[in-house]
Amino acid sequence: MVEKVARALIIDDEDSIRDGCRQVLSRMGCAVGDTNDATRGLEMALEDTYDLILLDVRMPKISGLDILKRLKVEAAVSARIIIMTGYGTIEMAVEAMRHGAVDFLAKPFSTAELRKVAASALKARDKRRSDDPIPELIGDSDCMRKLKDTIRRVAYTDSTVLITGESGTGKELVAREIQNLSGRRDKPFVPVDCSSLVENLMESELFGHMKGAFSGATQSREGRFQMADGGTLFLDGISNISLGTQAKLLRVIQEREVPRVGSSKAD
Repeated sequence: MVEKVARALIIDDEDSIRDGCRQVLSRMGCAVGDTNDATRGLEMALEDTYDLILLDVRMPKISGLDILKRLKVEAAVSARIIIMTGYGTIEMAVEAMRHGAVDFLAKPFSTAELRKVAASALKARDKRRSDDPIPELIGDSDCMRKLKDTIRRVAYTDSTVLITGESGTGKELVAREIQNLSGRRDKPFVPVDCSSLVENLMESELFGHMKGAFSGATQSREGRFQMADGGTLFLDGISNISLGTQAKLLRVIQEREVPRVGSSKAD
């Protein structure tokens, strides 16, 4: 597989700093963008996906620390951010790290110093990719990284999860990955296409039924909930279920008990 070229962004109002950093990062194999305008730099960082951002602290209009907070605390971008300043203090370095910076360069810095911190940041990026537990979801944008982070967090819980998205966007794939990362990975994964369920048999399909519960029920039968016991039940197109069945489904989810049709007891 071809290694993805690292993308770097330099935000600094000093031309000499930008030129020097651009040369170093280009020689390291990075695709480099830069700007001398703090506002434009913030826009670029939010509009596109970068692996590395070199960010000056003292700039007109917006300070580098404010940009850092916007990017890491509010927008949660995945780029590794290195702060640069000629007016640095230990307190400033600590604050920058607390808000998501990975390193701190005091101006003037040498080419060797820049190469060292940039290489360290990019190495961490490569390790994060190699450790990706969800390789089936292809993509490395900030949105995709956030989705994978959400999947990882949800997988450690037993919560009911609502997955939204247009048809064909991979909702079932997300549901399967949540199960694969959870303690339920060896249990059944039962997908149900709700649009294919016959209305008058929908409750029986979902909850199961007892013998004699309705005409034609010659024997007791498990529903999809019982089949998925201990694992995951994936209800695709849940909006296709009637409102009455949705109300019963909500009660089952809330109480975590599944009454079969024709039974007064819950499984």
